[in-house]
Amino acid sequence: MTDVLQSLGLMSGTSLDGVDAALILTDGTRILGRGPALTRPYPLPLRQELRALLGATEPNAAVAAIEREMTLFHAEVATALLATAGLSADRVAVVGFHGQTILHRPDQRRTWQIGDGALLARRLGIAVVNDFRSADVAAGGQGAPLVPVYHQALARDLERPLAVLNLGGVGNVTWIGGAEADALLAFDTGPGNALLDDWVARHTGETCDRDGRLASRGTVDAQAVAAFAGADYFSRMPPKSLDRDDFQALAGRLVGSLSPADGAATLVAFTVEAVRLAAAHFPLAPRRWLVCGGGRHNPAILAGLRRALDRPVDPVEVVGWDGDALEAEAFAFLAVRSALGLPQTWPGTTGVPQPLTGGRLNRPISSAGPAFPPASATMRRN
Repeated sequence: MTDVLQSLGLMSGTSLDGVDAALILTDGTRILGRGPALTRPYPLPLRQELRALLGATEPNAAVAAIEREMTLFHAEVATALLATAGLSADRVAVVGFHGQTILHRPDQRRTWQIGDGALLARRLGIAVVNDFRSADVAAGGQGAPLVPVYHQALARDLERPLAVLNLGGVGNVTWIGGAEADALLAFDTGPGNALLDDWVARHTGETCDRDGRLASRGTVDAQAVAAFAGADYFSRMPPKSLDRDDFQALAGRLVGSLSPADGAATLVAFTVEAVRLAAAHFPLAPRRWLVCGGGRHNPAILAGLRRALDRPVDPVEVVGWDGDALEAEAFAFLAVRSALGLPQTWPGTTGVPQPLTGGRLNRPISSAGPAFPPASATMRRN
């Protein structure tokens, strides 16, 4: 029987808003305990530096410098979480470090998440798994989404079919038909918050549309939504994935002349319409939708989803999950699966030809302890 391991996950998504960190207990298959967790926003200069790197195709000195700065910020966040939990580094088996995606082109077999796993391992004194997506993309998969196996592990006692919708910068969905890995279907739905965040930043200087206030004052341009729904991506069969900025040019043409409020309302409608179109690919209609990621905090988005989807739509908190920590928890889970050689992607989740593990294990140079320290008794169990 596999030991129960304590793992720490670090996630920075396509919204570029900051770093989520979370602790879990797991044997790589079951989720045996969750929490605590925390979020730290990126300092504005670092966020701007990362935003400027999006679409970069080749390593250079500037990328390396920002990668180091970003990695050290992740180390600070992880250290803060350990202090909050009252844990020393030797009580954590492994850290799952997603890094920051700056390029995702699976059709070219390229994906790039910056983040120095070896540096982070040295700073924390804990083994670190990073570079989760490259093996999948190299094998012909989409490299995304990676969290479906964690959604499935969390949902083992919930009614199925179930849809778990994550609205970060890009939206992605996991359809869970049963308890086996071949009962999973997952793919990117379309824009999540990225287009709206960028629009709001340009027109108001804010980082997001807090509480949907700007969108709620606007009127949706129905013709723009119809044109958006005609994009080729939505008729493609899954699995499929997107880069953060794949819809930027189209959105610019469709909403560029609108007022700030009308543009925000229309971009919210884009996100909702993308989810509605995604549901047409499910083998069976889900009994309910559970929503995680920053988008669930936007009442305009949630209201739109409830109107568009013929099923209950609720934040994941209604079933006891932490929607702010869920992706960080997922990478803590995936780090253990990677270290144990267990699959993290399947034909139905990324389109990879066969179940595949991924990630690169970095051990701290000074580490002389056990490969996987036993879990702390301080964490609550589910």
